[in-house]
Amino acid sequence: MTPNASDFLDIDALLSDEERMLRDTVRQFVQDRILPEVAEWFDAGTFPKEVGKEMGALGLLGMHLSGYECAGTSAVAYGLACMELEAGDSGARSFVSVQGSLAMFPIWKFGSEEQKQEWLPRMASGEAIGCFGLTEPDSGSDPSSMRTSATRDGTDWVLNGTKMWITNGSIADVAIIWARTDDARDGSYAGFVVPTDTRGFAANDIPKKLSLRASVTSELVLDDVRLPDSARLPDVQSMRGPLSCLNEARYGILWGAVGAGRACYESALEYSKQRVQFGVPIASFQLTQRKLVEMMVKVNKGSLLALHLGRMKDAGRLDPEHVSFGKLDNVREALWIAREARSVLGANGITLEYPVIRHMNNLESVFTYEGTNEVHTLVLGQSITGLSAFR
Repeated sequence: MTPNASDFLDIDALLSDEERMLRDTVRQFVQDRILPEVAEWFDAGTFPKEVGKEMGALGLLGMHLSGYECAGTSAVAYGLACMELEAGDSGARSFVSVQGSLAMFPIWKFGSEEQKQEWLPRMASGEAIGCFGLTEPDSGSDPSSMRTSATRDGTDWVLNGTKMWITNGSIADVAIIWARTDDARDGSYAGFVVPTDTRGFAANDIPKKLSLRASVTSELVLDDVRLPDSARLPDVQSMRGPLSCLNEARYGILWGAVGAGRACYESALEYSKQRVQFGVPIASFQLTQRKLVEMMVKVNKGSLLALHLGRMKDAGRLDPEHVSFGKLDNVREALWIAREARSVLGANGITLEYPVIRHMNNLESVFTYEGTNEVHTLVLGQSITGLSAFR
């Protein structure tokens, strides 16, 4: 039997019936809801908020969390959903990642019971949208250098600062804001659940993006935002809190990148069989076949890596360094695939009629966010040498 060009190693056989059913459901959603409109969203620089409710209705928001009307799926199931969503567009996967892993997860992991009851069911349904405020204009790869402050004022906290590159910022109903504190009893850092209609909170969209255009990216400004102590996440007092959230999101990214790479490969493969030059399909040319084969090999290797790390996560054996391995390699390979696919499509590769240039532009952001390629390289370097190269 000839191997399937889209699943050459028959990775599908490694999935359970339940996992395949979930994957196929998300794939159909992407085909029916995302792909017909995403080029227009990308061109307009928008992501419709109502799509979030549709994702909630499918159980995709906070799907890997348990309780509070969350689906409680396995890590592999969550990864498969991320793969299919990003095969549609990185913006769709980013929405789900931010909602579930960066906004819902810290409430679920570090929040009070009152915070969980108030926010998680509404966020799981998509009724309430969340964002995650950690990165600042001068604090990216070194988030511990953040300047946003949380100052005690009686029983309240007053937050001041600016957060940058915040997905979902201007459409969010609640923001998870990380800040330095001035109270030794509460540790050096704290997280706060901030309703976005709180006085002093503002979100401004970042204009003129050429990447992740089908995604809302904002600057958050906190100007004497006053919050009761009940808004503070009670079970986190250090940078381990936000870093653990980022690790959850990076896990979804290492799956999602494979989906983007697969979409580019499949587009190039189909185009090459239809595009005729010198009287024959360009798929018959040796150089084109080499490009297609390299793309296929990278997609299959990335899929196996993602599945292996997913099984490790479900078994409780996944360390942050393993996630760095997956994020580092799968994203850079997906970006390579996108660039090669663009060359196969020639001039057609730069139009939104095909998905390749959209994925290629998006992956330039994915290559950098949630830990740059360089930072993940140094994380792995420290892991294998025992020596830190960060300072």
